[in-house]
Amino acid sequence: MELREYMALLRKWLGLILACMILAGGVAFFVSRQSIPIYQASATVMINQASSPSAAAVYADILTAERLSRTYANLLMSRPVVDQTAEQLGIEPRSIERSIDVTPVRDTQLLKITVEGPNPWLIARVANTLPEVFIEQNQELLLGRLSQSRANLEQEIANTEADIARTTDELSRATDDAQKTRLETSLAQYRSTYSTLVANYQQARLAEAQTLDSIVLSEPAIAPERPVRPRTLTNTALAAVVGALLALGIAFLIEYLDDTIKTPDDIERVTGLSTLGAIARLKDAGSARERIAWLRTSAPESEAYRTLRTNIQFSSVDNPVRRLLVTSSSPGEGKSTTAANLGVVLAQTGQRVILVDTDLRRPTLHKVFGIPNNTGLTTALLASQDTPIMEQLQPTEVPDLHILTSGPIPPNPSELLGSQRMAYLIEMLAEIADIIIFDSPPVLAVTDAAVLGRQMDGVLLVVDTGTTREQVLGNAVAELQKTGVNILGVALNRLDTRRNGYYYYYYHYYYQEDESGERRKHSSRRGTGVRFRLPWPRKAA
Repeated sequence: MELREYMALLRKWLGLILACMILAGGVAFFVSRQSIPIYQASATVMINQASSPSAAAVYADILTAERLSRTYANLLMSRPVVDQTAEQLGIEPRSIERSIDVTPVRDTQLLKITVEGPNPWLIARVANTLPEVFIEQNQELLLGRLSQSRANLEQEIANTEADIARTTDELSRATDDAQKTRLETSLAQYRSTYSTLVANYQQARLAEAQTLDSIVLSEPAIAPERPVRPRTLTNTALAAVVGALLALGIAFLIEYLDDTIKTPDDIERVTGLSTLGAIARLKDAGSARERIAWLRTSAPESEAYRTLRTNIQFSSVDNPVRRLLVTSSSPGEGKSTTAANLGVVLAQTGQRVILVDTDLRRPTLHKVFGIPNNTGLTTALLASQDTPIMEQLQPTEVPDLHILTSGPIPPNPSELLGSQRMAYLIEMLAEIADIIIFDSPPVLAVTDAAVLGRQMDGVLLVVDTGTTREQVLGNAVAELQKTGVNILGVALNRLDTRRNGYYYYYYHYYYQEDESGERRKHSSRRGTGVRFRLPWPRKAA
């Protein structure tokens, strides 16, 4: 698809896209306004890691700092800490355990404690109480272990002092040199052990003192004034965008699955035929009579059918089209309206035009022009050859335009249309008219179009935009081509220029009569299709 086709698609589905945006945004706004506000409070804890006495251990301390931060973060969210915090605040642990989050601050020894909830004052107290409880539990745990280790060292020091005193006393009373040597050796070992124990004891006391300040609440939490959720404007905007994207996706899916004819490019791609005219969708038209072009030659409403008329004439310059069959692939595509309007604009050029309703199953032309259908084609076919054909023709309010209605519906339409009498009738009409337009039944419904097509100078195929499927149109063209008829081209009917964004335009000037009868010149930029209104005043009942 080209850019202009994407733009046309956007214009076509703009209403759906806007509706989905408004609906999604409105729902998000309503839900956000009805939701309970959620606040967020944060406290910061600093980890005081003890410095290593050895310079060689500094690198190891740096490597373990991150792991220590993650360990403390997990401990702060552990169940014992959360349970004791909830107990101190007089709340249920389940109400806060899922709203607490502890994360290490990158490249620092800080931990950020975040608590969310509907009560701003309560979550601030939780954020401040949580590290206090953790510090207490951590101190109790570590101090208990260090106290036990210190007590053991004290006992070993006392025992070593006793051994030193006993050995010293024995050494002072010894008289044998060998005994003195042995006692002196034992005394030296006791004193060495004593020195080691004293050093370990001092380190234990130092570690115990340092443990008291290993974690500090550096930045307490305060009660927030504004909630962090719901973010009404953000949610509304995001929902509107999602709604638009969803609608756009649905539109593209519908367009992808839609195999109906929409543009002349589709006509050429499916059938290889040219589009001789494109007629706009008539939104304000009611009955079939109201879809006929008005008689005024300056009216812009007849421009589309004039273009169709001109293109038909140019399609066969060497062999002028005097017998034209108008048909469609399926019922309801607007072939009768197209035939009627084509007859009007041809008659406006001064040509003698006869419209023949050969749709003997569902005749329409008599309703379009508001004339009786008591006699017509079937009457002429069943009459003798001496009966003048002019007796069956009915004049219209359009000069030079006559109609041969269908007449009474027969039981055998196909046989009548394929009879020698029908061929004779066509020749008789050709002698009194410049051009004859035959409104034929749909191609795929019955064989009437194929039967009549062989006797025509050309066939115009009417295609309903957005309704006729590609396969149906292809089958109709193939059916006509099998009989060897001359398909002049396609008339694209009911083209919605606003929604389909049809992408070629022309400028034209027209005169519009105001109520006073004056004529004013206007310039307008129109698409290929033009809106049509009621051409003739209705007859009084």
